[in-house]
Amino acid sequence: MKHTDVKELFSDAAKYVGHSVTVCGWVRTWRDSKSIAFIEINDGTSLKNLQIVIEKDKIPESEIKSALVVGCALQAEGLFVASERNGFEMSLRSVKVLGGCPQDYPLQKKHHTLEFLRTIPHLRPRTKYFEAVFAVRSALAFAIHKYFTAHGYKYVNTPIITGSDCEGAGEMFRVTTQPWNAACKTEQEYFDGDFFGAKAGLTVSGQLEGEVAAMGLGKIYTFGPTFRAEHSNTTRHAAEFWQIEPEVCFCDLHDIIEIGEDFIKSIIKDVLSSCPEELAYFDERIEKGLIEKLNAVISSDFAKVTYTEAVEILKKSGKDFKFPVEWGADLQTEHEKYLTEEYFKKPVFVTDYPADIKSFYMKLNPDGKTVAATDLLVPGIGEIIGCSEREADYEKLKAAMVKRNMPLENYTEYLDTRKYGSVPHSGFGLGFERMLMYVTGVQNIRDALLYPRTVGSL
Repeated sequence: MKHTDVKELFSDAAKYVGHSVTVCGWVRTWRDSKSIAFIEINDGTSLKNLQIVIEKDKIPESEIKSALVVGCALQAEGLFVASERNGFEMSLRSVKVLGGCPQDYPLQKKHHTLEFLRTIPHLRPRTKYFEAVFAVRSALAFAIHKYFTAHGYKYVNTPIITGSDCEGAGEMFRVTTQPWNAACKTEQEYFDGDFFGAKAGLTVSGQLEGEVAAMGLGKIYTFGPTFRAEHSNTTRHAAEFWQIEPEVCFCDLHDIIEIGEDFIKSIIKDVLSSCPEELAYFDERIEKGLIEKLNAVISSDFAKVTYTEAVEILKKSGKDFKFPVEWGADLQTEHEKYLTEEYFKKPVFVTDYPADIKSFYMKLNPDGKTVAATDLLVPGIGEIIGCSEREADYEKLKAAMVKRNMPLENYTEYLDTRKYGSVPHSGFGLGFERMLMYVTGVQNIRDALLYPRTVGSL
């Protein structure tokens, strides 16, 4: 049906003032008095509602009554006029209810807790908060694609169903067509009778296949859903999330760190430009100083520190950490918060982690104890990027896999990339929802996903 978006009315108001326009949207609020009524509608194109003024002597009473219902969908036609109080509004001439809404509509009030809204994920996009979240999510995704396209990367789609566990942590969701009560004498018999004739699961990362693609295409990136059956019920973990994973040939750790920093700054700058209204809302309502923080990230150099140096900083901090700080132990959230929020007060790359706490594919440093890996830690979130130079030497990679008791037969194709024309190459993984949390101030990953998938919740 022919209509004008609310965002277009506000952004190009001079074109429409004094003219008849038709709009569609959902009723957010309404007010009534003896001779006049007001409806505020929103169509999802703008955070700002359009106020519709109803002069009761000009509109049939039955039409007015059916339109004064929170949650119902309307098509309204009227004169778009300037307003001293609202900037612009519509003087109603006719209204049609497109979809009625009963009184048990859960969003009758203006404000609801986020905990309550998580119980109605199918309705929460109709709130201002989630309208803003998903607007920024869309803009952030576009900024990511734009960055890599502008820098000559090819976008590749790696398998969602896979037979390899990239991280080696065994936290994969199994994919099967076998009945729940399949009668098999052995595990091998069970998988032989399955759809693929082998054990299959949902991918935890597209990195291994991304490396394969990069070995012929030079620079690639993946951007898709990943899955981890991890029993972690924190504000930063979800079982289904989206991940960005570039892979770059002829690139060492220092090169990929530069790429990672430039990438983060670029996409933040892009979102600041494309979503000023939404970020202003988050700055006012969710995280005071958000826009100032994001501008500071763009204009400052990220800090860099080795894991060994970070451990010494933490030991000398005088802080009574819940988890002891010892060389060889992974950094915990409290350690990351101290480094980013108190010591460096900005994003920081921590490099050269102990080999024993990192993945098999990371390049072993000359010291034989650490690997050419880095995590980018940011204030408020912690780790946002996991990055490394990959082990390019066939024998060293094979030895790392044997040490971890990994079945080499499952990684034949991956090992072949080191056998046939191996090159230095590096890449990183960025959790999309964590990045979205950082640029919006959203505190819980459940509020960065349309339908969050977490342990015990489908």
